[in-house]
This record gives sequence, structure tokens and C-alpha cells, in this order.
Amino acid sequence: MRLLRPAGGGPSGGDEDDDAALLRAVARGDTEALAVLYDRHAGWLYARLARRCPDEETVREVLQDTFVTVWRSAGGHRGRGEAGGWLWVIAARRLVDARRAGARAERAAAARPAEPPVPAPSAEDRVLAGLEYGEVGAALDRISPELAEVLRATVVDGLTTRETARLLGIPEGTVKTRAQRARRELRAALGPHPLGGTA
Repeated sequence: MRLLRPAGGGPSGGDEDDDAALLRAVARGDTEALAVLYDRHAGWLYARLARRCPDEETVREVLQDTFVTVWRSAGGHRGRGEAGGWLWVIAARRLVDARRAGARAERAAAARPAEPPVPAPSAEDRVLAGLEYGEVGAALDRISPELAEVLRATVVDGLTTRETARLLGIPEGTVKTRAQRARRELRAALGPHPLGGTA
């Protein structure tokens, strides 16, 4: 479907009998008939929607939704003529739906609580965040592997205790215990250091 911004035109741009025939063809799955119907009616539908809604993006989306609806429900058009009126009813309903959806989204955004402030990392955490580099990285290599992997998960990767426990397949209490031991062993491996001196 060529659902782009339409050119001009009006509801009387084509013969009503032709419109009814086009709709019957669309109901049978004829995409060319839908394209002809779009070319015939999209211009005036766009103009009328734009008078009711100042947001160009919304108007384009509503117009596209209108012709998607026509494609799906062309068989619901009964009788000869009045295709333009039928199209406008669909477009007007789609516009109402779009405005309601926009209003709901705005209310939800306004009701959403503000993000809690992220606590500033401690001096120890700032040092531990460099675990992969230099002196700290070398010290990390000297402590027990099971303790080092807990530090990497909780400090470098920023995982919670629960997430670390799932990742490593150990109980949460074990994660906490190993994290405390790891910090002590790392302090000892580093010697006098900004982590807070020796253990």
C-alpha cells in the first residue's frame, strides 16, 4: 500500500459507483483497487484530519490506520455510493482513538514516580571498579578465584546479590560472605592503599 502523504483531491473526486466497485474489489483482496481508492480519497481525508489535529505525525498515522481498516473491513461497506462518508467515519474514529491513546500515555508519564537518585559510589567502590587494571587487577589475581568472581560480578558488573547468586549458582548468603572476604583479602594483597589500609 502506498500510504504516504497524499496529494490533493476531494470526496467527490471519483464516481460513487466506482468507489463501491473498488470497495468490493478490496474486499476480495485486490491491492490495486485499494491503491486507487487511496489515491482518490487520501488527499481530502488528510486535509480534513489536519484541520482537526495540528500534529502532522498523528495525522499521517491516522490516515494509514484508516486505509489498513478499509483493507480489513471493506466487506462491511453496504450499498451503492457514500464511500467517502464511510471512509470519513473510519478516519474520525481512528483520530479519536489516537487522541485517547496519547492522553493515556501523557497521564501515565505524569503519574510515573521519579527515578530514585543513584547513590554516589564510595571511595572503595571507585577503586574496586578498576579491578581489571594495574595494581588492583594484579592484586585481584592473587586472591581466591571464587572470591574474585564475586567481586567482579557485584562491583565491576554491578549485579545485585540475588543476581550474582543466580549467575554463580550459589546462595545469596554465600555471595555476601564471599564479598566481605574478598574485600579483606584484596586490602591485604594491596597493602597500604586508598581502600583503607591493611586488613
